[in-house]
Order: sequence, then C-alpha cells, then structure tokens
Amino acid sequence: MDEKITVPKRILASLISSVSAGVVPRLGAPYMAIGREEEIAALLSDLQTVGEGGSAMRFIIGKYGSGKSFLMQLLRGYAAERGFLCADCDLSPERRICGGKGSGIATYRELIRNLSSKTSPEGGALQPVIARWLSSVQGEVAASGLQPGSPAFTEEVSRRVFTLSKELENNVGGFDFAAVINTYYRAVLSDDEETASCCLRWLRGEYATKTEAKSVLPVGSVIGDENWYDFIKLWAEFARRIGYRGFVVFIDECVNLYKITNRISRENNYEKILSMFNDTLQGRAPGLALLLGGTPQFLEDTRRGLFSYEALRSRLADSRFSGGEYRDLLGPVIRLRRLSDNELYALIARMTKLHGMHFRWTPRVTENELAEFLQESLRRAGADALITPREILRDYLSVLNILLQNPEASFSDVMGKKREEAAGEGRREDFLPEEIEL
Repeated sequence: MDEKITVPKRILASLISSVSAGVVPRLGAPYMAIGREEEIAALLSDLQTVGEGGSAMRFIIGKYGSGKSFLMQLLRGYAAERGFLCADCDLSPERRICGGKGSGIATYRELIRNLSSKTSPEGGALQPVIARWLSSVQGEVAASGLQPGSPAFTEEVSRRVFTLSKELENNVGGFDFAAVINTYYRAVLSDDEETASCCLRWLRGEYATKTEAKSVLPVGSVIGDENWYDFIKLWAEFARRIGYRGFVVFIDECVNLYKITNRISRENNYEKILSMFNDTLQGRAPGLALLLGGTPQFLEDTRRGLFSYEALRSRLADSRFSGGEYRDLLGPVIRLRRLSDNELYALIARMTKLHGMHFRWTPRVTENELAEFLQESLRRAGADALITPREILRDYLSVLNILLQNPEASFSDVMGKKREEAAGEGRREDFLPEEIEL
C-alpha cells in the first residue's frame, strides 16, 4: 500500500464526496479504476473504429451499483483524451429517446449541455469547440502567408468556413446547420454578440417554434423531438471535419424506458433505438459511437424490456455459444461481471489512500483489517453474487469517516467486534495483499 498517487485537490474532493454518496464521479474516475480491463479494451477498440471513420453502438448492461455508469464515465475521459468530442446524459421520465411534449429534445439539450472535450472535460464545450475551430482556420490561413486583418485574409477564412458548411448540407438538417454555423462566424467577425448567442441557442435546441427561429436566423427548421438524432449524426460529421476524431455519445439510465407504462410510447422508443443501431452498424453514421447503459431487466424482460421488441431481441440476444466461462466482448452487449474478490480488495485499498490524501490523515486500517472488512461484506447471505462496488465503497468510506472523526476508536470497535480468527480460517488466501496489484 505504498503506491504514490497524486490527485488535484478539486478532483479529489469531488471524487470522495461522490463515492460516499453512492454517486458516480464525473471527474477523477481513472484514479479509482480497478478491474474491467477486458471491457475497457473492447470499448477502446470501438473508439479506434470510429476514429477511422466507422461507427459503433454498445449496450453496457449491469445491475444497479455494478459499475456501468462508472465505466461509461471512465471511457468518456479516455475518449476526450484521445481527441474525441463527447456528450453524455441520463434518461429520466422527462428525457427519452423518442417522445412528444419535449421529452425527446430534452435529451438532446442535456447532451449538448454536457458536451465535453479534452480542453473542456466538465462539459459546456459548445462555444469553445466552435471557437477553437474558427481559431484553427484562421491559423491555417495565416500560415499560408495572408496577413491577419487584411481583406484577403478575411475572405479566405470565410471561404473555408463556407466550404465546410456546404459539405454538411447533404445530410438531413445539414442546410440549416450550415446556415447557423456561417451566421455564427459572421456574427463573431462583426462582434454581433446577440446574433452569435441566437446561433448557439439554435444549436442547443432551445427554439420551440420555427417562427421564433426564423425571426432571428436564416433557417427553415428547429431541432425538436422528432429530428434531434439526425443532428447528433450531424455533430459527428462536423466534429470529424473540424479536427476531432469522432463524436462519442453516452446515454445512461435507459431503465427509464423500461418504466414507461404506455406500450405504444415504449415501443416507439425501442423502434428509435433500433434505427440508431442499424445506422451505426451499417455505416450510416460515420464518426459516431453510441453507448447505452441499462439494467438486465431493461434488456431482457420479454414483456417490457428491449427483448419485448422482436427486432431488437434478435439482434441483441446472447449467442448460444457464449456464457459460462467464455465471454463475447465483441458483440453489441457487454454484460458486466462481478468484480473479483482481489479486485474489490484493491478497490478499497485505493480508496483508503484517496481518503487519507483528501483529509490529510493516515487511516488506522491494516491490510488484515481490509481483508476482514471485505470478508465481512461478502459473508452476508447472497452477497457473493449480489454485492456491488457501490455498496462496499459506501460502507467502507463510512467506516473511514467514523475513524477520522473518532481518534480514540479502532477499526475493530467500528466493525462491532474483534475478529481474532482473521488470520486463520476466517480470512481467505486470495485476499493476501502481496498478491494484488494496486
């Protein structure tokens, strides 16, 4: 347990508070990443495909607290570091894949609000992304020998912006998207902040009617419930053309679709997922990766889950040759296995260090006591199959918090009783610290 970890104070505070509350940390996930190497490798191979102009779609399936949201946030960080534009959101009763009364566009707005890149990892990257692109265009034109500020320089920059915009017009919604990008550039050029703000509002999907948008912008449509996914594909195309490797979209808490009581509304959402699945696997969404996170119930329930929609069941059902000791991580569905005992041990050992670093103390916990805590957690009825990292981490951080606030207390006191048999038959050999890489 002498591994040196350096974590920025702001990220460390967010990490500890999130994990203590059972919430997936938005920043700092790599600092507590233990296990999942096979799943991460499979998903990184998807990023490689997308970076080469392909597309991909995966379903990350795991029960509550199993780590699917954590895995998605971890991959979001990896994707941003590798030059991808990312967006993420959680579905809810107000945010759906398909739906009227603003539930579809609400998902798009949340995705764009959480737009992130390497330089804007926390979200809110819409304006910085466009500004970065315009700056790069100006830099390229200046490097070609034209004097910044001269009429020839301005004309050449405008030509390049217009050329890229024209290339987007062949896509659904591309004409209006291109018009808004051109208008934004001209507004920036003339210091027209009001028009520039209107362009960003349109790109965020904040205009409710065409009439409202037409009154301030040269467009004939707005982004709404019915067409928001078409604009996600446009963003993927735009991202690739302005220097990013692709666009990665993370949609979590898909179990909220399973909870829709109206059968027609629920099936409309599943039909849209089928359309997205076909688009990505048939190469009709170049540069786009879609990752959807949900529970086994959301996937497998034949009455209300994805498997209730035959076209999806036939595409997502496990092969009869997979299962047991063999896993297929190249298929569209990645089922999260339970972390091994050694991985769970390494996880709480890592959190011990992070907790001590954050509160600037040395936790009074020995390696044997770590093993004792884990054994106690796994001893509960059914825990060997049902225990999740979220439950273990919340309980363990609570123990550390109590020890921090009660200097006279020992680990055994907090656990309720001493376990003198911990070095004997009570402690399993595969918990031995020397066998674990932290």
